[in-house]
Amino acid sequence: MELFNSIFYFVLTIGILITVHEFGHFIAAKLSKMRVDAFAVGFGQRLFGYNKLKGFSFGSLPKDIDLEGNTDYRLCILPLGGYVKVAGMIDESLDREFLNNEPQPWEFRSKSTGKKLFVISAGVLMNILLAFLIFWGVNIFKPIQHLKTTEVGYIPSKSAIELAGFKQNDKIISVDGKEVKYWDEILNHIFIKRIGEEFTAVVERDGKLKTLQVNSNLLQFDKSEGITLLPRQTKVVINQVTSNSRAENAGLKSEDVIVSLNNENIISNKQLIDIISSNPEKSIPMMYARGKDTIATNVIPNEEGKIGILSSMIIDAPVEYESHSFFGAGLQAMKNCYENTLLFFNIVGKVILGKVEFAKAFGGPIRIAQMAAQTADVNLFSFINFIALLSLSLAIINILPFPVLDGGHIIIILLEGIFQREIPSKVKIAIQNVGFVILLLFMAFVIYTDIMNF
Repeated sequence: MELFNSIFYFVLTIGILITVHEFGHFIAAKLSKMRVDAFAVGFGQRLFGYNKLKGFSFGSLPKDIDLEGNTDYRLCILPLGGYVKVAGMIDESLDREFLNNEPQPWEFRSKSTGKKLFVISAGVLMNILLAFLIFWGVNIFKPIQHLKTTEVGYIPSKSAIELAGFKQNDKIISVDGKEVKYWDEILNHIFIKRIGEEFTAVVERDGKLKTLQVNSNLLQFDKSEGITLLPRQTKVVINQVTSNSRAENAGLKSEDVIVSLNNENIISNKQLIDIISSNPEKSIPMMYARGKDTIATNVIPNEEGKIGILSSMIIDAPVEYESHSFFGAGLQAMKNCYENTLLFFNIVGKVILGKVEFAKAFGGPIRIAQMAAQTADVNLFSFINFIALLSLSLAIINILPFPVLDGGHIIIILLEGIFQREIPSKVKIAIQNVGFVILLLFMAFVIYTDIMNF
């Protein structure tokens, strides 16, 4: 089921992003009086579609069909995005048949530099608009939650966060000289503003102030520990109990809260797993809460160090809400777009300088699928917010001046406009071919890092 969810939400996410992107090209081409031969949702074999000339039809259209300027709206077999085929344009399809004919007034190649730039940049603009509208909607309907705590929670022995200098129950007073009162302020500063860099944290420990010099790389996500810097006000809730398992024999049920295990207060999934896995076939005391009752029991992990539960950690700190008016939410959405764009380039710069590992900063299809499913499991707002972040990232990547990408097309159009001379079609196709190969190699590398970190 987990695999199915990941695949489903990946297809849905990519489908939305690329369809919106291609719809931007489509609308701009139509407004510029260009013919659009096809607008497709998905890739590969045409399943069915509609055009004004032939109406609704199943399967592929005849190769020699003349749609007489009408667009074929089609659904294709691979639901991973979509594409727009603009007449007279050399794109990633590398269609070159039209080059044998004289340029026609409805073709891309016959239009002015301004109209060409409008069509090429419209996909990026649509992705930015989608991100902005999602941020705006989320800001209107979902107030920002600030966790009113700065106390550090469970720290596994010899973990990255322990090596960084933090101790459980430390109260973080300030970060880089700025006083903090919310947990999200701390995470935003450490994992976003100062990612890959050292920062100074002042903590209150045993009634005394202590200054820590910390490298934020030590606090990154770890496969065995999860997010290593957690607040103190957390609790572990059982989501599922396996039938005939050691947990069921001990009386545990879904939605029970594990209070203590082996005489330790439980505040972290990692802590729970460590205790269970290190006590196979041993009876260990447990306290758990069910409703208003606290119940004592003993549980015996099996020889593999498992008791048969799925659990999750929830934060139980006081929450302060920040609401926005209709127009205030719009201004905040603009700020969201601006800050996330800066963050993107900041992270790229840190990766280039070797301050942040590529695998920790970026992800491919596997990482996107995981995060899409995880955010969807949280709630609708988390999922659509994730789509907004990806849409903004897609816009930024597409505008980069690289062959095959929209930014590469823009550079070629600008050069042709400046020198008032068209670059030979053979040169354009060669540039597209080289760019396509490099892009495929890069994607292979990204997928490889995804698999290695799976």
